Order: sequence, then structure tokens, then C-alpha cells
Amino acid sequence: MTTALSAFQVQCLRVIGRLDAEREQTPYGLGIKRELEARYGQEVNHGRLYPNLDDLVEAGLVEKTALDKRTNGYRLTQRGRDTLLDGLDAYLEDVAAFDGHHDLDAHVRVDGDAS
Repeated sequence: MTTALSAFQVQCLRVIGRLDAEREQTPYGLGIKRELEARYGQEVNHGRLYPNLDDLVEAGLVEKTALDKRTNGYRLTQRGRDTLLDGLDAYLEDVAAFDGHHDLDAHVRVDGDAS
């Protein structure tokens, strides 16, 4: 089943995945909010964030757990990880088609910066 996601929801998935990989604690709402704000360069209000997180949980892309009485933790499910990887594959195919090349490695230096 394919789930149509908004750009904001995709950013939420990316942030949850990154925070989970970089830290030893489960990503939680305010931590996700701060990271999104850093990416967007503006405030992300609670009325936007939490309904979108709930939609991602309902879609089976994110698992929500209670960390304490006031704080929920969020982790990507396997389906959430697969969704991000599918999006990356589609993006790389688009770039390759646009660029006229199928060898993207020739355009990326070892440090990951585009040449």
C-alpha cells in the first residue's frame, strides 16, 4: 500500500530516522520539532507537528511509544525506512534522467560534495 505523504511528513520521517541513528535515546516530539525548525529556519507549531506525527503512526511508518507521562517517543518502522529508501531511489532516477547520466558517482566527490 502506497501512502501519499506531504513534503513536511517526509521531512518528519527523515528527522526521526536521523535522530534515531545519531543518538542513544528515542527521538521525542520536542527534539523532532527543534530539528525541523533548524531545517526550515522558522518555528514549527505544535498544531502542525503532532497531527502529522499521528498520521505517520496511523500509516504504519512510525511507531509511537510513551517515554513517560508527558513525552512520546517516535521511531521509524521498517515500512517507514523502506518509504524513505524508495523516495531516495526515485530521486536518484530523476537526477540521472535529468542529467543524462546513469553514473552519479562521477558527479560526487569522496567527501559527498557535488562537483
